[in-house]
Amino acid sequence: MKEEIILIGGGGHCGACIDVLEQEGRFTIAGIVDVLEKRQLKILGYPVIGSDADLPELTRVYGNVLITLGQIKSPHRRRELFSGLRQMGACFPVIQSPLAYVSSHAYVAEGTIVMHQAVINAGARVGLNCIINTKSLVEHDAVIEDHCHISTGAIVNGGVKIGSGSFLGSGAVVAESAAIPSNSFIKAHSLYRE
Repeated sequence: MKEEIILIGGGGHCGACIDVLEQEGRFTIAGIVDVLEKRQLKILGYPVIGSDADLPELTRVYGNVLITLGQIKSPHRRRELFSGLRQMGACFPVIQSPLAYVSSHAYVAEGTIVMHQAVINAGARVGLNCIINTKSLVEHDAVIEDHCHISTGAIVNGGVKIGSGSFLGSGAVVAESAAIPSNSFIKAHSLYRE
């Protein structure tokens, strides 16, 4: 029997995460936590089962959680949720699409989702609660710290270090061995060299 998991955040990113979870097939989605106004709605067939106020009880009942709230402008809410849920004793499995490739010589920390056709190569390290989005590439020996979002089609070249809480926009490229400071916002389709 599969373990159950609850999803925190019911927007567009949640739908993409549901698809990855269904393809991966390790968990049964028990429901979604969102704002009170969405209670009793369904997202791709899964019920909204509570709001933030219900998290202590839902975490106790289900244990496994995935933060499915997207991250573009700021990592603050995802970081805050992760910290609070951890204090409640939540478990944060790594979720990996069967259509993604993660080297056996790479490391991916808890709470991170690796989405369809993403690639994480040998020696790369990805921190807690990250989004490695569809068709993104994390090359050898790159380090992505906690609470980062590597957007669709972004390229993180070898030896790059991306500081915690950073956002790398769709199609952005980070040149080899560059270092991006924490809480950075790198625009879509840009080239970062520093």
